[in-house]
Amino acid sequence: MLGRLNGSRLAEILTRESAAFASRTAGSAALLETARGVMPDGVPMAWMAGLYRHRPIFVAEGFGSCFRDVDGNTYLDFNHADLSNTAGHGENAVTRRIARQAARGMQFLLPTEDAIAVSQLLRNRVGLPMWQYTLSASAANTEVIRIARAFTDRQKIVLFEGKYHGHIEPTMAEGGAPGANADAAPDGMGISARATADTVNVPFNDIPALARALQDDDVALILTEPALTNCSLVLPEPGFLEEAYRLAKAAGALFALDETHSWQFAYGGLIRAHGLSADFVTLGKGLGSGMPLGAYGMTAELGGFVERHRDVDVAQVRGLAIGGTTYGSAITLAAARAVLEDILTEAAYARVAVLGSRLADGIERIITTHGLPWRAFRYGPRSGFCLAPELPRNLDEALPSLDQAFSDARRVFMANRGIWEAIASAGPQVSFVHTEADIDRYLEVAEDFIAEVSAD
Repeated sequence: MLGRLNGSRLAEILTRESAAFASRTAGSAALLETARGVMPDGVPMAWMAGLYRHRPIFVAEGFGSCFRDVDGNTYLDFNHADLSNTAGHGENAVTRRIARQAARGMQFLLPTEDAIAVSQLLRNRVGLPMWQYTLSASAANTEVIRIARAFTDRQKIVLFEGKYHGHIEPTMAEGGAPGANADAAPDGMGISARATADTVNVPFNDIPALARALQDDDVALILTEPALTNCSLVLPEPGFLEEAYRLAKAAGALFALDETHSWQFAYGGLIRAHGLSADFVTLGKGLGSGMPLGAYGMTAELGGFVERHRDVDVAQVRGLAIGGTTYGSAITLAAARAVLEDILTEAAYARVAVLGSRLADGIERIITTHGLPWRAFRYGPRSGFCLAPELPRNLDEALPSLDQAFSDARRVFMANRGIWEAIASAGPQVSFVHTEADIDRYLEVAEDFIAEVSAD
């Protein structure tokens, strides 16, 4: 039981709704059979099958806050490709800027003026002066870890339980807390145990545990989201991030904020919203509005270090192992400039914050109406169902809200009624193109679902 939710009823709903979903998506099913002959699971990237736990659908087009599948079903999107396209689908200022740049050239392995403009915009919003670009936040985190290790001449990195910093070997690790009898273990198949041996995981919001992890002065970097966003939503307790930064400085370690998701919660990210300090900030996903793009900002001191240790082609002395052939391309930075100048404006953030409150208030009302001992997650545009009476402070407290049966039944129920729900580990989020009517439609369908699963 989840509150008053019956597990067998969730299973019944999932069976019924899955059958309806299958009948509505016959065209996708036919394409999937063909696709399986050339791609594992019939998809070009494994997550397209693994994230949803139902048969993948094939998309025909997107427009604004919606997309349409090949069977003609339209979905109001509250997942936004896991926040990688919160600027909306279809033609907008970003796609027009991309088209103009594509006509002039997409990639030169040389900078364009857009690189300067984007870096200045990010400097002014985030507060860090020096910037570099990759094709994903995963790659940005990889480069930050490498720079930190080179700068400090140390190897260990400290992460927080419940984190996700991309499918990169140093961060795909679990365990290894101070005092544990074993090193951190790989959190997935195909990852070398040697790659995670220098990773330490501690509970979020636990300053004593963090202090213990730093006590040997052998840590290169603390890497954290300012709020954990991949195990539902875990907010920092007052003063936690400030004290974490202070401890890092005292131990000679660097401090990085991964704002891949949270940068879309508030203008300039949580580093700006809460006046935080950091040596690095990493970004990705929505910064490119669907274009593959990651970025990281750093202090002037670290920028100077990067300049002094540049890796030079065919040189005898090797420099920092950063960069990539298609990183910082003309086309991706054209997209980022349009996102920053035309979509992710201060006024737009203020608007989605209001809509986010409407969403969270509506979820709270649904919970109260049906007498459930739950809460609504809320931060700016982000919300969701907290399946516990108190909001979580760490991974252990967040786990009840990651109930697979509840998530699976809700996802397919809502899809059959035209709502594309967020992935199970995240939560519905307002995009920069959603309207009040979109929020109200989400809440209407969500209430129908909760009413059915909680009925006596």
